[in-house]
Amino acid sequence: MFTRLAQQHCSFVRDLVINLQALAIVLEKRGYLASCYTCGGQMNSASFMVSLGENHLIRFLVSDYGITWTEMRDDLELMKLEGAEAISQLQELANLVKYQIGPSKSNTPDSLIPEPQIQSI
Repeated sequence: MFTRLAQQHCSFVRDLVINLQALAIVLEKRGYLASCYTCGGQMNSASFMVSLGENHLIRFLVSDYGITWTEMRDDLELMKLEGAEAISQLQELANLVKYQIGPSKSNTPDSLIPEPQIQSI
């Protein structure tokens, strides 16, 4: 049973890394400064970062050892989430792409992530 759970966990981490890479590419195409780096070719860890505006940075780390979401503004850590909560915040970030919200040109309010607003096309 534990071997199967370990294999499922490795598969989950690998899927998450692949999705982070795709999210970074899409965010870059939308005008955000975003990156996703992995260690080695096994896809068992990644460091994802995106700038949401002036001095507003999100860092998401995933590995076999854990998952962490860290939000910083003006070089100060505002929030740190782990596990399922961190992944939930990733969905909020993905909503930025889904609802086609562009990067902020000025300081945004001190909320976690701006509420998605549907823009006219």
